[in-house]
Amino acid sequence: MKKTVPFIFLFSILFLLSGCSFLDFSFSGKAETENTDSEALSSEEKESRDIFAMDTFMTVTAYGSMANEAVEKAEQEITRLDQLLSTGDETSEVYRINQEGGGTLSEDTALLTEYSLSLYESTGGAFDFAIYPLMKAWGFTDGNYQVPTEQTIAELLPLTDVSLVHYENASKELSFEREGMQIDFGGIAKGYTSDRIMELYRSLGVTSGLVNLGGNVQVLGTKPDGTLWNVAIRSPESSDEYLGILKASDCAVITSGGYERYFEQDGKTYHHILDPATGYPASSGLISVTIVSQKGILSDGLSTALLVMGKDHAVSYWKNHSDEFDAILETEDGTLYITSGIEDLFEVQGNRKTIIINTKE
Repeated sequence: MKKTVPFIFLFSILFLLSGCSFLDFSFSGKAETENTDSEALSSEEKESRDIFAMDTFMTVTAYGSMANEAVEKAEQEITRLDQLLSTGDETSEVYRINQEGGGTLSEDTALLTEYSLSLYESTGGAFDFAIYPLMKAWGFTDGNYQVPTEQTIAELLPLTDVSLVHYENASKELSFEREGMQIDFGGIAKGYTSDRIMELYRSLGVTSGLVNLGGNVQVLGTKPDGTLWNVAIRSPESSDEYLGILKASDCAVITSGGYERYFEQDGKTYHHILDPATGYPASSGLISVTIVSQKGILSDGLSTALLVMGKDHAVSYWKNHSDEFDAILETEDGTLYITSGIEDLFEVQGNRKTIIINTKE
């Protein structure tokens, strides 16, 4: 699979790709904008920096008198979390935990563990941060792709059972019930990172900025001219088209789909989003899920979980959590299901069948 470099010029449209990825595997993403209101954005001091971390290309941007310091601290935070959470770096905390079968967690990994366990329970197991052994078996962690045998999957599935991950909140001690279990925070790491950057921006008085972490977009406030950011959601069918444009402020917009990381074997395509129930790539009828929420970590985790669930369960989940997030779901026939909370903010492109989802339906 070809890796593309994201370019972001921050003028009008952020071109958003898949935001679900596992650490230590290269993410193929691209971000573009149209130069339609550059004068308005350049009227305030701007600092922007491209960074390669977490095996993907990232861009952080801030506006205002503290923009330079904000971007500098953002880069330092990205580097720190990358070193902490990497599954392949032998000096990282996650690597040590996986090799030793547990241990005492630092503040960040403890927070990520608690959130992962909560999301696992909330989604009925659709979000699984212990699925790493299966990801390795499929070759999605190092690019050595292969279809595991049925026996291999059957042997590894018990090792991905999150109920066998034991964590004590008071002591921050984590342990695995079975030897060979391993965890990976890649499903929420970028969302957590963008949340941390937003916190840094706010602490420095920055009121306008954004981050694009390998396609995971999170915006702070509005553009400097007071207008909303325009985030374009890419179409799974073509890298040159998009599903629509979302007007956004103070939120994270993250999309997951199997079209970004995959391989072909014997004429069949296998994508990287695995169903924890089967050990095989999810086949739920959904091909793209975009989550819009105030929390990057939530958008990141749910974009994967809802795609695994499928349309009906995803809609039911949203109805029970409509105060926390909104969603754009695309099914295999190209139909878009848009939750009512963003109905007036999302402009669909092309002649797509669109259905608005309401909580009372």
